[in-house]
Amino acid sequence: MSEIFDVQRWKPAPFLPEKETRDGALIFVIAVLCFLACLTAMGVIAADRAAAGWTGQLTGEATVIVRPRGGETPDAAAARAAEALAGTAGVTEARALEPAKAYDLIRPWLGDVSDLEDLPVPRLVAVTLDGRHPATAAQLGAALTSQNIDATVDDHSIWIKDIRRAGGLVRGLGAGIFLLIAAAAGAVIAFATRAGLAARRDVVEVLHLAGAEDGFIARLFQVRFARVAGYAGLLGAIAAMAVGAGLRIAGGGEGLTPALPLAWSDLLAVVPCPLLAALVAATAAQLTAIGLIRTML
Repeated sequence: MSEIFDVQRWKPAPFLPEKETRDGALIFVIAVLCFLACLTAMGVIAADRAAAGWTGQLTGEATVIVRPRGGETPDAAAARAAEALAGTAGVTEARALEPAKAYDLIRPWLGDVSDLEDLPVPRLVAVTLDGRHPATAAQLGAALTSQNIDATVDDHSIWIKDIRRAGGLVRGLGAGIFLLIAAAAGAVIAFATRAGLAARRDVVEVLHLAGAEDGFIARLFQVRFARVAGYAGLLGAIAAMAVGAGLRIAGGGEGLTPALPLAWSDLLAVVPCPLLAALVAATAAQLTAIGLIRTML
């Protein structure tokens, strides 16, 4: 008799159970996608920081190639150029580099030639520019011309443009990967929503006949898959954070590599992942459910 009046036994099952056997595969796929998205975010942030650092260094410096005139030694010409540039507005420091610096720059092209010092190699002058009001290449060239110095000013503008272009390419590539991952996650959720509706077609028809609106039924799928995706996003974010921390520890003070420094603050890029995963899943589930319900009824 007690079994007949057992409330739990006769309690109706929910339209969408909180857990299903198929959830494991769905959670795994979404977690992997979120893991890859988080790694991409950390990589883009590190690359953007590296590009900004390189650009800042090149923007604050200039290199002057000095060629001696007739009757003047290369060292004397470099010294005169450094003196002329040091007094120019927008220049913090100008110093003539040792001849070995110039030899080191051309040695990879000519090889280890024993008489390299006998070649007429121009001297170099390193110029440190004022961070607030840096001198332009035209101003540096005018200062050298006024002292009758034959020199060429390299303000690294070509390298700066290349670095900025590369940084923009990395950011664009990262955005493309994010959109691709979001589309893949949405497709997975849409497939799961279709499968769930197909398995409950009869129940959906009964609910509709009872007066349930399409939006109400769609919200059931929306809430369910948002929870699943949020949980999967949390797992993917934790895994990505663990990998990022491991790379940061393995890289020491340089982060990942000297060219791609990974800071501890970059790990915070994974924080929005669960929320974004739930948002994408909720949107995909709602749109798929509403569209499919209208075709079913």
